[in-house]
Parts: sequence; structure tokens; C-alpha cells
Amino acid sequence: MYTVTVSHIHKSYGRKKEQVQALRDISFSVSQGELFGIIGPDGAGKTSLFRILTTLLLADSGTATVEGLDVVKDYAAIRRRVGYMPGRFSLYPDLTVAENMQFFATLFNTSIEANYHLVKDIYSQIEPFRHRRAGQLSGGMKQKLALSCALIHQPTVLFLDEPTTGVDAVSRKEFWDMLTRLKEQGITILVSTPYMDEAARCDRVALIQNGQILSINTPEGVVNSFSKPLLAARADDMLSLLEALKSLPVVDNAYPSGIYHHVVMKPGTGLKELQEGLQEQRIQHAEIMPAKVGIEDCFMELMKA
Repeated sequence: MYTVTVSHIHKSYGRKKEQVQALRDISFSVSQGELFGIIGPDGAGKTSLFRILTTLLLADSGTATVEGLDVVKDYAAIRRRVGYMPGRFSLYPDLTVAENMQFFATLFNTSIEANYHLVKDIYSQIEPFRHRRAGQLSGGMKQKLALSCALIHQPTVLFLDEPTTGVDAVSRKEFWDMLTRLKEQGITILVSTPYMDEAARCDRVALIQNGQILSINTPEGVVNSFSKPLLAARADDMLSLLEALKSLPVVDNAYPSGIYHHVVMKPGTGLKELQEGLQEQRIQHAEIMPAKVGIEDCFMELMKA
């Protein structure tokens, strides 16, 4: 039995003549205890989807359930069972760390002491600052406080909407380590992120763009589905190099990726053909090498389809 099911969900905003389609025929299922990632850029529809699943927004059509409960008919029961961490910091900035925790515990007729075991690993890192106002915390500590408040009523399903956006690399890693430990406790976790590198920490991922799911697979399955030759290229003038790459008939796609441009070659072509093409374009001293396929490369390829 699936913990979360989504079937043919549609959602749009605005008047009929100016409607923006936020979600287009979204369907997927999440198993109990799974860490499921919704991966896509800003504006892809991730937040709208999470708001529907946490009963904060009504879909235009389609159905969804959380632990067998309908998100429309059984909204009150769902709210007691799920934890939700919105993309923006939504706690009370004028309340202290301890006061925010106590407030959210009280909302669910429980206490910090009763469920301290659930949040101990996370809350212990910010407990020394329990008398500090939430608005004065650093980004990483705000993130940990928000997650602690989402867990304090012992939810069985956790929805985290872009929880690591704007957080430093060390805090991002610590946060994902915490999610792994929560998953080991049997909590089902749905997390959205624009960071492609975080997809590897999930059991399965759904790649989403413009309100449509492009692919659902394990991170390894997504990467293994990439079948074209992939190269990395670098030169002194990266802008001219990118323009030249896009003009070559042997190149299927080219885009910036870190300090290199990733180059997707046409089937049957490779490094030799790219070198010859760049020489014809008078691009001198370009550094070209095979590249390792990542989730971002797969996402770019799916967007072209």
C-alpha cells in the first residue's frame, strides 16, 4: 500500500484568458518509509503540489491521498498526521526557539518532553540557543528549528518544500544526513529541491518542469537512461565557446556546467568530431574531455524532448 498517491492532478492560477498552468496531469505514488524527491527549477510547480498534498490548496481536478485519506474530504485527519516545512521560514520571529517549539507542540496537544526523542538529534544542536529569538538565528539554525517544529507532533509523513534553499553547503549536507536518520525511523519523506546534486540522496526522484513530470526513477535509473556521448569543454573565452558548440552539427546540446560546458554529442560522434568542429570555428586551445553524466544532464535532455 502506498503512503501518498497522486492521480491526474491539475492546477492553474488566474483568469481563463490569463491562466498559468501550475500542474499538468501529475500522477505518482510514494511507498511507506520512502525518501522521495521532487526535483525541478523555481516555478516548476513543486510548491503548488506540496500545498495540495498538505490540504492547504485545492486542485482543479484529480485526486490525492495521504495514508489512504483523501486530501479534500479528510483534510483534518491528514493535518494531524503530517509535518510540513514550507519553503519560506514561517515560524514566529519574535518568539524564542523554545517558545516556537512549545507553541507547535501545544497545537497538537503534546509537549516537547513527550516527543523529545523524535527531535533530539536535530534540536540538541540549537537547544543552547533556546532563549534566542527565531528571527535572529542563522539560516542553518532556522532550518533545524523549522524541521524540529514540523516533527514535534510525531508525524508519519513529512513534506519539506525546498528546505535547503539559501543554506550553506555544510548545513545542506547536515540536513540531508538528518533526513536519512528520520527515514530509518520509518517516516515517509517527500522533499522538493532545485538542487540537482541532492537528488542522489533520495530513494526515487520525480523530475518536474513547467508543471509536468518528465521522469520518475531512482537516481541511478535516471542517470543510466542517458544514452548519448557526453563531453566537457573549456576555453579562455567561455561565451564564444558556447556559441561555437551550439552551431556545430555534431552537437546535440551544450550548456554551462560549473567551470566547463557540457556537450551532448550526436550518436556515433565523440571527442575527435568535436575537436575538428571547434578547429573549423577557430576556437583555439580548447580543453575537451569525457564527462560524467549527472542528474542535471538528464534533466536538460528531458527538457529538449
